[in-house]
Amino acid sequence: MKLIYIGAGFVGACSGGVMAEAGHDVLLYDVDQKKIEMLGSANAQTVESCLFEPSLGDLLVKNKNRIEFTHDYAKVIGALDEADAIFMCLPTPEKMGAEGSSDLSYYYQAAQTLAENLAKRNGGGQTKYVVIVNKSTVPIRMMNETETIMKSHGVINFGVVSNPEFLVEGKAVEGSARPDRVVIGAEKEDDFKVMRMVYARFYNSTGVKYIEVNPYEAAASKLLANYLLFSRLANTFSVVGRVCEIFDNIKFENVRKILMSDERIGGWGFYDSVYAGGSCFIKDAASLAHQIEEVGGTAHQVRLTLEENRFQRDHFYSRAQKEAGFSWAGKTVAVLGVAFKQNTNDVRNSPAFDIVNHLIDDGVAQIKIYDPVAAPMFKAFLPPADSRYERISYHESEEDALESSQACLILTDWPQFRLVGEKVAKICPAPYLIMDGRRMVQDQFVDLAKKGYSIIAVGSPFFKGSI
Repeated sequence: MKLIYIGAGFVGACSGGVMAEAGHDVLLYDVDQKKIEMLGSANAQTVESCLFEPSLGDLLVKNKNRIEFTHDYAKVIGALDEADAIFMCLPTPEKMGAEGSSDLSYYYQAAQTLAENLAKRNGGGQTKYVVIVNKSTVPIRMMNETETIMKSHGVINFGVVSNPEFLVEGKAVEGSARPDRVVIGAEKEDDFKVMRMVYARFYNSTGVKYIEVNPYEAAASKLLANYLLFSRLANTFSVVGRVCEIFDNIKFENVRKILMSDERIGGWGFYDSVYAGGSCFIKDAASLAHQIEEVGGTAHQVRLTLEENRFQRDHFYSRAQKEAGFSWAGKTVAVLGVAFKQNTNDVRNSPAFDIVNHLIDDGVAQIKIYDPVAAPMFKAFLPPADSRYERISYHESEEDALESSQACLILTDWPQFRLVGEKVAKICPAPYLIMDGRRMVQDQFVDLAKKGYSIIAVGSPFFKGSI
């Protein structure tokens, strides 16, 4: 089939690449010329320097004959005559200063331009049926607005489908190629038929749940799924982890093992962390709360989950002064990890932003940042003309970042950071403060404390060295 993707972010690039792998002809459009050139470079390293997603580079290179990248909308217009489905993969961030209210400007602009040109397809006859697929995370009633936009421009012979993605960054290619479920929300049988052909490899699969519902149920399921996952993390942070911090002789990993052995509780989300970041959980929970409240409902539990997540980050940072009596003023501090999680260069909602700002407000002399892939993205998000950030330096290894520091904060769960304890003991003389926001060196806490290093970790009481 002939597919068009509008938007070449994590969702568009990974889904489009997997669709090409499945044998479809894919045109992927984005306004960002540099991104398009990098994704279409036919060089795996270049691809992954743009979007760091394991195996994405190899996938796009392998299928370069079935996927075309363009920033020229004329190519999109030229492809509309034969397109079977058009996937809308636009960013829908929160509006600045309006928690929960989605900024749909990118979506509306793309939909308006698409509608203007769909009405002209097939010489104005619009003889080819086309499905517009909302793959972006959009409000529950967005299908109505998409349909209204199309009809206002005279588009006919079309359908609108909700096909939410449930991808995990760092595993997005694998999740697109081998999903646990495919959800199709539509109101017409013609739309279901098109989508069954798009996902023919999964429609009768015994290993993939292929679920057909109405578009409102599909859109709601994405928001609800992300909220439920987010709430599991927040509960783990604020209840399980806090118990392990407050009471002596309770090790988080042992409690975790006991709880996960109960099949009713399950195993997902049982890890303690400084913060649950990324592009989805926070934004989608806030959007869900906003939409519930907008129609007169109450969303106390959703709001509480958002607050618990914020509290976890700020509580972790505050423990340095409250429990260790540690002053940041005049110190050189290593920040290890600025990606919101491992296996991605995505820094959206990374705890590093707020923690770096806290450090600056508290008068640190220098912040030395190391992340194996995300440092350039982090730097790009900071205001370039703000002199506050002149005390930040970026380094090529943990060793470089740790050199001459008096404290370090581990904020991303990169596997290589499991060796940070050993490196601190070798490079940084005690007294020294290690703040482990991911429990990466939990097996070394006792030995490090005996050597004079003080440790503050999520899910553990304070280990006092000789600060």
